Amino acid sequence: MRLAIYSDYAYRRGDGRLWAELPVVMFLGRLADHFDAVTLVGRLDPRPGRWRHQVPDAVGFEPLPHYEALSHPGDLLRVTIRSVRRFWRALDHVDMVWLLGPHPLAPVFAALAGLRGRRVALGVRQDFPAYVRARHRRRRGLIAAATLLEASYRVMARRYPTVVVGPDLARRYRHAGRLLTSTVSLVSEADLAGPEVSAARSWNGELRVLSVGRLDAEKNPLLLADVLASLLSRDPRWRLIVCGEGTLEAALDERLRALGVRDRAELRGYVPVERGLAELYRSSHALLHCSWTEGVPQVLLEAFAARLPVVATAVGGVAEAAGGGALLVPPGDAEAPARELARLSSDSILRERMIEAGFARAREHTLEAEARRVAHFLAQDGRG
Repeated sequence: MRLAIYSDYAYRRGDGRLWAELPVVMFLGRLADHFDAVTLVGRLDPRPGRWRHQVPDAVGFEPLPHYEALSHPGDLLRVTIRSVRRFWRALDHVDMVWLLGPHPLAPVFAALAGLRGRRVALGVRQDFPAYVRARHRRRRGLIAAATLLEASYRVMARRYPTVVVGPDLARRYRHAGRLLTSTVSLVSEADLAGPEVSAARSWNGELRVLSVGRLDAEKNPLLLADVLASLLSRDPRWRLIVCGEGTLEAALDERLRALGVRDRAELRGYVPVERGLAELYRSSHALLHCSWTEGVPQVLLEAFAARLPVVATAVGGVAEAAGGGALLVPPGDAEAPARELARLSSDSILRERMIEAGFARAREHTLEAEARRVAHFLAQDGRG
């Protein structure tokens, strides 16, 4: 079966190859192992150059016109007709389309696929209205549009098989005709750390708490500074290492300075897994996650695979996805994560229990296992 995967992700061409903006493309690319052909359909950024994630050579690509963001609806309207034409052309070479959203073009693309006799499936990675509220709190019209779009996607799910990320979304889409609850994992079986990694982690000297993720509003990165200040008031051994970049990077730096803790923090920017991040997971003492909204954070699985204890906000699908591998705290509260990190530093039994529970989750949800589950679900419908 030949599968096309549509998403709102952006791509670029550079050095004769196709590059993706987001790492999830590595998961999508792994699906090529299970189909006769996989074609990605998405926005092609006209600006040449490499991005961070190379699209596997085995995966095809159908470019759609570029627009900057859904938060500028006029840009989307400007390219809609051309997008429809190109999607229609892409249907010549596929048997099934998997539409990742919610997205305003998804209902149109589903209708076009139906006209051509192609099978349709849906995919949902996160609570879209919550995501929009976190990024655009004052744009009520945009939030209302996101809520309406989410409702329309749930209606579509009654007709089309749907893959959702995490148990929270599974509850929201429980009326879907066919539903698969998945985990988008980029942790391969080869990435699973052995028990010697946690055994070598000393808790007698400096204590490093790691944060990995975009420094944007919905990730609530400014709270990291407050957590660090609270930690240092308890124990001066703590150091914060932040791996990520985004619109609030300068604001985080300013907040750290305002609280007088800048000298105990490292802002590393973007750090690739293969060029330093994997080692940071293994050499740190805990991962701190403090987002306002999430589906199932990839960083949790990466930390679990490295046998690293986790403190995370109980939002979206985090609680059930963690499966006992994380200490959960409410979003927006700096004292709660500081308190739990302090507990970790002093309670070896708690640490070991969490490490083992988290590692079991990572082993269960490897890239290979999750890609196989999703491919089987989609292919099963393709034979239906």
